[in-house]
Amino acid sequence: MATLTKQMIKDFALSHGLDLFGVANIERFKDAPRNMNPASIFPEAKSVIVVGKRILRGNWRGIEEGTYWPNYTYFGYHGMLNSYFIHHPMYETACFIENSGYEAVPYYPGVTADDCDSVAEPLRKGGVSPDVNLNIRIAGVAAGIGEIGWSKIFLTKKFGPRVRLACIITDMPLEPDPLVKPGSICDKCMQCVKGCTACAIPLAKEKKTVKIKIDDNVYEWGDVHMGRCTLSYHGADAMNSPFIHKDFPGWNIDVTKQDMDEETAYKFTWTLSQTGWRRSKEYPSGWIIEGHHYLLQWGEAGSFGVEGSRGCMRSCFNHLEKKGAIEQTFNNGEFIKRERWLLPTEVPRKK
Repeated sequence: MATLTKQMIKDFALSHGLDLFGVANIERFKDAPRNMNPASIFPEAKSVIVVGKRILRGNWRGIEEGTYWPNYTYFGYHGMLNSYFIHHPMYETACFIENSGYEAVPYYPGVTADDCDSVAEPLRKGGVSPDVNLNIRIAGVAAGIGEIGWSKIFLTKKFGPRVRLACIITDMPLEPDPLVKPGSICDKCMQCVKGCTACAIPLAKEKKTVKIKIDDNVYEWGDVHMGRCTLSYHGADAMNSPFIHKDFPGWNIDVTKQDMDEETAYKFTWTLSQTGWRRSKEYPSGWIIEGHHYLLQWGEAGSFGVEGSRGCMRSCFNHLEKKGAIEQTFNNGEFIKRERWLLPTEVPRKK
């Protein structure tokens, strides 16, 4: 076999269905916490290859129109995109690397690393506690694929926020890609703030931010209230979840007033969306929120993106496309074509 090169790996990855490919050298993670550092997973690592696959713009069409929900969860979120479409070609790329004699660790970004607590003491003296989880978006920045926008969503010049990421950690030394300069995609227009009904994203003037430094670049984004974000996203917001009204008439929780953390919010919404497979006269499908049941047409339990990233993704890419900041364009113009729907609530919400 010919000597493997970075270009050969990139060509292989893209030819097998991936849309984005970038490389970070391990030095770019020198300031990362040990429980979020790829070197904690593979101490001999030299490079981190970050790959991405687009989320189809059409995956959001049904939610935007208020008529059809399965596409986003299954084809744009964890159902098939995160579980198969991106990981099959990523795994094949890892195999391609190992065929050349270098070790390749495929990484599944299924856990939010920011608030992940270690499950035990280090298993080796002086080691790192399990479970190590990378911040895949920061890895994407380090690999030169894009930047993190104000809403903490990852942005690329080709697709804007319409992407999912995964990565391969390898001991193969590879030339790192140049970093995307901070602010070259996100213009802090605050459309994400305006579109988020949970009021989870702070306004820029509130100066609630998170900052990281990679090489000589400082990246900054809003310090998102992940509890409110999670409650809204997974269907507990009375303003944008028609399903919860069906089985809980009068449900009117004001997500903007909640202050639970992300883990608690996730457990809460997970409980709402499933009761196991118990069936009854009241809940014939076995699911408390019956509207969620048709999202399970493939028999898979899981968390659902009921809110559909209204502000952080839909409002964001609509703005960036209109501005001409995204390379992929569409013949039918702006994504948001009609007045956006929201369900009425008893308590008005203000930013």
